[in-house]
Amino acid sequence: MKNNILKYTVFLFILIFTVPSCDFLDNAPDGEITLEMIFNDKNRTEEWLAAIYSEVPDPYTHMMKNYDAYADDYSPSAGWEPFDWDVISKIKGNWNSESPWNGNFWGNLPVRIRSAYIFINNVKPLPDQLVYEKDVQIMKAEARFLIAYYYYLLVNTYGAIPLQTWLSDFDESTDALMIGQTPYDQAINWIDNELKEVAKILPPKYLEPRLYGRATSVMAQAVRARMLLFAASPLVNGNTDPDYANFVNDKDEKIFNSVYDAQKWKRAVDANKELIDLAEANGYKLYVELNDDGTIDPFMSYCNMSFVEFHQGNTEILFPRPSTDYSYMEGHAAPRGSQGQGGLGVTQSLVDAFFMNNGLPAISGYDAARKPIINTVSGYKEKGFSVVPDRRKTKWIEGSPDASAAQEVNTVVPAGTFNMYVNREARFYVSVYFNGAWYKESNRYLDFYRGGVDGGPLTGSVWDAPQNGYLLRKRMHPRTNIKNGTRPYRPGILYRLAEAYLNYAEALNEWDPAQTTEILTYVNKVRERAGIPTYGSGVDQIPAPSGQEAMREAIRRERRVEFNCEYAIRYDDIRRWKQMDLLKGDFDGMNFDGTKKSDNEADPLSYYFRKVYITRAFSDKNYWIPIHQNQLDKNPNLRQIPKW
Repeated sequence: MKNNILKYTVFLFILIFTVPSCDFLDNAPDGEITLEMIFNDKNRTEEWLAAIYSEVPDPYTHMMKNYDAYADDYSPSAGWEPFDWDVISKIKGNWNSESPWNGNFWGNLPVRIRSAYIFINNVKPLPDQLVYEKDVQIMKAEARFLIAYYYYLLVNTYGAIPLQTWLSDFDESTDALMIGQTPYDQAINWIDNELKEVAKILPPKYLEPRLYGRATSVMAQAVRARMLLFAASPLVNGNTDPDYANFVNDKDEKIFNSVYDAQKWKRAVDANKELIDLAEANGYKLYVELNDDGTIDPFMSYCNMSFVEFHQGNTEILFPRPSTDYSYMEGHAAPRGSQGQGGLGVTQSLVDAFFMNNGLPAISGYDAARKPIINTVSGYKEKGFSVVPDRRKTKWIEGSPDASAAQEVNTVVPAGTFNMYVNREARFYVSVYFNGAWYKESNRYLDFYRGGVDGGPLTGSVWDAPQNGYLLRKRMHPRTNIKNGTRPYRPGILYRLAEAYLNYAEALNEWDPAQTTEILTYVNKVRERAGIPTYGSGVDQIPAPSGQEAMREAIRRERRVEFNCEYAIRYDDIRRWKQMDLLKGDFDGMNFDGTKKSDNEADPLSYYFRKVYITRAFSDKNYWIPIHQNQLDKNPNLRQIPKW
């Protein structure tokens, strides 16, 4: 077999996942580029390494459609189901082990893992081309990081995977190549150790923009921190569900440990604190913009956190993907009247989750009939319309036509706004477009009424309109203009420092809830940037949650709001907390058929009342993505994920 022949990326398939025929290698023509030719050339070597990076997920298009929309933040139009949005069908319950999953980690990531092993085995110094031993060691560490990261994505997605930590030889027997699945904790331990080791080699950051996105020790520690938080959580730490407790691999080894281990929380505590200390020691910090008086402007801070680049001062970014396709998301979220598709919205439950401007929850839960339980002390109102403008100290100019960065105070929403959207915290306005919100790039207020410029038309197709009364605003650049093709650049952010703060607070509350002061220190860092009162007994603070359970709920509320509509976080939280019930049943929003500015529920033409727009049917099997049946057919040593 011509083991030195490379015929493009076909060579890179890893057999334990795809088990293809390798006859093509025997039949590869002479004269193709060889590994020796590649790794004797600096440019080709760097191109190979860049190709390994190429499967780092795009936090905009790729994962929005194929992962994030399974959670309860995004609400894509149900009418898009025939147009490559099979997420709609899946959340309705139409998903089995023969259904394709467009995320396709099982098929795609092993290709890059094998490519990374080949890179490690062949990269070498090329002094005449200014590639020295120290450069080789960094590049090898990058490849090791990507192997560990891709295995993390696999185990986080499927739960039970074959962990192959060596480069397979195509001459091996089929039986030797088709290995079974590795116990979950064993896979986590291997990945964790690799990430710790490469963190000793990689630099904490790069200052040159051309190196932006290359692996760093901070990135390695960030992956560890998120992974170990998940590994300590109820889904995989002491889950006594018989389907998990009795799930074994081909060697009769238990995949999941059903015995609770409190030390896993301690491990998550340590990993997140190590990340925080490393990041802060190297200049990473929450992104903030200030008002003229030196106070934090929460609108500008939370908005531009998604847009400002690392070298421009946004050192909150821990793990970026420099190249992203945000145009697809923006096209679907932009209102129909401004030449967008206008159907990528957010859920009513997300709207409900945002705090009031006084830092208190607007809604404390839902009753048996799914009606919201209003937290009356918060000042939240769900009926009626405001009589005065809601004005705040901010340079954010997206709330009204008279807003100006030269002014100290600007209007966030005008008089006449539905009270549900008044006096909410800054993160709400930065994240959600609602009926009547100002849309600056088109110089008008949004009109989501049926027959309105942005709502469903009175006749014909209605899917390019907000199905439940909301459009996505977060990460939509305020200067995006679909009409003239303006889409300003922004980085793809996979991890940021705020997550490390709330990860640490959560893990510490589970490990040692008596450390209230330490826990609140990190929760309050996030709340302070958000412009809402912090927890405590001081002036302008609100009472801290009392006890472990109340603190747990407060941290979870904060996560829901802070990380809304960001890559992977919400769906992972629902999964690891074993809260799949949140994704079952009726989801409601404002009345899509409403044509009147009215909140009279008895009038079917009123717009402002809660109405079911979709019924979801996720179940306990949806804690993991299934292994496709064709992979089980190829490899008899694989076992399907529990409940699939």
